[in-house]
Amino acid sequence: MTKSMTAFASRTGTCGPLSWNWEMRGVNARGLDLRIRIPDGIAGVEQAWRAALGKALSRGNVTVNLRLTREEASAGLTIDAAQLDSVLSALDQVQERAFSMGVTLGQPTAADVLAQRGVLISAQPEDDTGALAAALQADIAPLLADFLTMRANEGAALAAVINDQLDHIEKLTDQAAKAAADRAPQTRANLTAALARVLEDVATVDESRLAQELALLAVKSDVTEETDRLRAHVAAARDLLKSDEPAGRKLDFLAQEFNREANTLCAKSQATALTAIGLDLKAVIDQMREQIQNVE
Repeated sequence: MTKSMTAFASRTGTCGPLSWNWEMRGVNARGLDLRIRIPDGIAGVEQAWRAALGKALSRGNVTVNLRLTREEASAGLTIDAAQLDSVLSALDQVQERAFSMGVTLGQPTAADVLAQRGVLISAQPEDDTGALAAALQADIAPLLADFLTMRANEGAALAAVINDQLDHIEKLTDQAAKAAADRAPQTRANLTAALARVLEDVATVDESRLAQELALLAVKSDVTEETDRLRAHVAAARDLLKSDEPAGRKLDFLAQEFNREANTLCAKSQATALTAIGLDLKAVIDQMREQIQNVE
């Protein structure tokens, strides 16, 4: 089954006052490139992700992002006893110093004391990071399943497009073979005319050498090998698309071979119709290779 490297999946969850949102994105890459972004202090989650992705994927640039948010709630207030003692001690020293200098100060109120920095603090409960990590790891399997489902669906669509392009290549190959056969009389006429021009000023001709040269010219213009290889490449590509194994790299190599045969066919064409077919082949092959870049 053909799989795409392009996919997206998301998932949300909660644990106590914390809620989260997972986002998982995949695009094409030459190898497997994993980028996992998880806030610090949550042990084991990144390692679990890497293990799961390493087993499930062979290629692709995959980004996993976790965003944590805390539910807004009215927090309780508490007094920092150590800070309170420091403030009261400082106030006592101020009062004694003022008394020794004959200065009378007003007595501070409790509100004045509580207003000092650090005396009254907001009490925040500590998060249970163990429970949070367990809940986050439980999300890995379903989120990855959604991601793989989208890769499979995208892959099926890719396979359909590539198969249509292979059909087009096959039709153009048949047209090239026919055009090559149709150009034979003109090719012979061109060779005869060229030979006549060469022999005009030649007194004697080596018949065996002449036969060799004519045979060599005929071979250089023969595109049978190219059309046969194109048909073989079409069959090989279809087999790869049906395979359960990742086939993106092999298909990319095969696309290069398609292009090489089309280039050679154009170089040997010696006929306008055959050249036009060769150029159409190159265009379809380039389009197919663009699609193949997304196959795992």
